[in-house]
Amino acid sequence: MVPKITSSTRPLFSISCLFLSFSFVFVVSLLFFFSNSLISDPNPRISHNTFQNGINVFVAELPRSLNYGLLEKYWSSSPDSRIPSDPDHPTQKPNLPRTAKYPPYPENPLIKQYSAEYWIMGDLETPPEKRIGSFAKRVFSESDADVVFVPFFATLSAEMELGNGKGSFRKKSGNEDYQRQRQVLDFVKNTQAWKRSNGRDHVFVLTDPVAMWHVREEIALSILLVVDFGGWFRQDSKSSNGSSLPERIEHTQVSVIKDVIVPYTHLLPRLDLSQNKRRHSLLYFKGAKHRHRGGLIREKLWDLLVDEHGVVMEEGFPNATGREQSIRGMRNSEFCLHPAGDTPTSCRLFDAIQSLCIPVIVSDTIELPYEGIIYYSEFSVFVSVSDALTPKWLADHLRRFTERDKETLRSRMAKVQRVFVYDNGKANGIGPVQVDGAVNHIWKKVREKVPMVKEAVIRERRKPAGALVPLRCQCI
Repeated sequence: MVPKITSSTRPLFSISCLFLSFSFVFVVSLLFFFSNSLISDPNPRISHNTFQNGINVFVAELPRSLNYGLLEKYWSSSPDSRIPSDPDHPTQKPNLPRTAKYPPYPENPLIKQYSAEYWIMGDLETPPEKRIGSFAKRVFSESDADVVFVPFFATLSAEMELGNGKGSFRKKSGNEDYQRQRQVLDFVKNTQAWKRSNGRDHVFVLTDPVAMWHVREEIALSILLVVDFGGWFRQDSKSSNGSSLPERIEHTQVSVIKDVIVPYTHLLPRLDLSQNKRRHSLLYFKGAKHRHRGGLIREKLWDLLVDEHGVVMEEGFPNATGREQSIRGMRNSEFCLHPAGDTPTSCRLFDAIQSLCIPVIVSDTIELPYEGIIYYSEFSVFVSVSDALTPKWLADHLRRFTERDKETLRSRMAKVQRVFVYDNGKANGIGPVQVDGAVNHIWKKVREKVPMVKEAVIRERRKPAGALVPLRCQCI
């Protein structure tokens, strides 16, 4: 029986209807809000949900001659033979006291761009009471460690050999870099930590594409910190017409599953968003026109863009004059071109980010630092090689971005500038790292690899004696 609505019950009924109507509208609004949230890009500019508990790091006890002692050798050696005639390059050596425990890293741009090894080591060498903000916790027992850090300045070693100009780099005889590589491997492979995991939980910093060139097969199972994979395989440029890399890259030494892509050290100063001024050029590029392998695309792009209105293409070396030109060029341009060079990436990308010049990344195979923590599509423009090589396409595409579009990309970029900064403000690299800086983000990515490493070690232990399992390509 339906109750009869009288004059006395009508106000209560009206209030109930009003309440039900409001509740219905509220629920619908919530559903609409959450559905829109799911439809729109849910990715934050920086994800902070990556292993908040840190990582335990044991530092292998290599001789000092393979890290800070190597810096002392660098500062006492002859100038780099690759830039002898450069009047702008600073050749003055610092007055190092004989008791200096931590010499500064070279300012030579050919070497400085790869200085991640110096800052990572400096963080681990900093006294524990000053490492409050460090994601990596240094432990002094191998059994307490998640990973073993190998403190070899592999990039500095390789660059010193290249700078000698003796033509011995690819040879073993007379190659001091090879001798150091061999010394490192002979040491770590005789430790219980290496034998326990076959080197899988060992971390090597190999930011120079040619670092540890002669022993790569011996460290293929380890966690490698690299700027990209371009220096780890040989590419026949004829197979791809120099336009891009082949779709399938066959190699068994590097993989995004076990290795970590790290940023180059930027060479240009940071521009704060509040200091940004009106930009007069559409697109800017400075660098060498002629490259090898996948970098052959650069020459083709150069010829397509050099006469385009609003596009500035400059060829030059990153000496003092070139550095000032790059600062002006990047700060005066809306977009900065980032084509592949001899390898897919370069320091240029990170200079552009610090200059708030919107990166235009032309590469079909590029790997970038902190993927999953940083979302590059929020502040960069990605262009396929085929589109970029279509006459007039690239400049026309960039001109379609509105002023509001560019302001949005630039403001997002400003929020991630700090994650690509290694420098902790100390000349000797010893001191607290920036909590949101490059070193901590690298260790966060290394921490992501630990469960896979432990699983691989367990699988290796149950393998029957004498069983031969070939290395597999772990590309994804």
